[in-house]
Amino acid sequence: MRVLVTGLCGFIGSHLGERLLSRGDEVVALDNFDETLYPAALHARNLAVVQAHPRARALEVVRGDFTDEGTVEAIFARAPIDAVVHLGALAGVRPSLTQPLRYEHVNVRGTFVLLEAMRRHGVARLAFASSSSVYGARNDVPFSERDPAVHPASPYAATKRMGELACDSYAALYGLRIASLRFFTVYGPRQRPEMAIHAFAQRILEGVPLAFFGDGSSARDYTFIDDIIDGVVAALDSTASGGATAGHRVYNLGGSRVTTLTELVALLERALGKRAVLDRRPAQLGDVPITYADVREAGLALGYAPKIAIEEGLARFCAWLERERAV
Repeated sequence: MRVLVTGLCGFIGSHLGERLLSRGDEVVALDNFDETLYPAALHARNLAVVQAHPRARALEVVRGDFTDEGTVEAIFARAPIDAVVHLGALAGVRPSLTQPLRYEHVNVRGTFVLLEAMRRHGVARLAFASSSSVYGARNDVPFSERDPAVHPASPYAATKRMGELACDSYAALYGLRIASLRFFTVYGPRQRPEMAIHAFAQRILEGVPLAFFGDGSSARDYTFIDDIIDGVVAALDSTASGGATAGHRVYNLGGSRVTTLTELVALLERALGKRAVLDRRPAQLGDVPITYADVREAGLALGYAPKIAIEEGLARFCAWLERERAV
């Protein structure tokens, strides 16, 4: 299978690229090395890992922007694409508060550009990366795909919900087979450096204060990268003719366990063998109090079952981070 992956040079994308190559797929990577959240050098590092794969000859890398119709059209016109995994996006709740129009342009327009190319070229299969943030600021947990997602708490969340709705309309109108995947706080080796786990661990190792927002009771369903990749691949396969995904289906991909901010810091201290210095600050605008995935639907339809507990996942991440710092 020849798979177009947007955002392959990011955290999740680079892990997915490795997995697809390992199972024998051909991969076309589309990435523009955007520096909004972290330097292009980190994108290059992630890509280098994928290019070191024994089947790297089956990887084609296109440096370009998926919001550009000409770039996307050229990829689809050059050789047949069997399926698309759309991971590329401007991510992050907090930056979206100051750049809402840019988030709308990249995340909404970019999704429509890809859907239009798929329609024109008869490509029916798509796995779309959405986010748990579409559920908004709620306390009734766990979050189910059947719950309304009509009050996103940030522009980022709103763009992801708009992407889901675009997928729904194209599936209904043109017979596309689409799985929208609501990721719950993904972490692991190569995680983006501004994400809480990565940023906290760096500051603990450096002995400098880490920004600790709120009273520590906010909670997240942290999901290890290997579990997320299992879910993405299963969802992609489900879009094959006769698979579990007919039309547009939405799935939660989470760890199905909640960890408070206070507990997270304590677990990182244990994994790193160092105490954290906390810089206590008020809760941030746009943050939600809790995320918690009901993964029963993904389990039934995709065979999804998270395997890596937060303790093991953090140990793996911290070991990777310390190796990176030693280079």
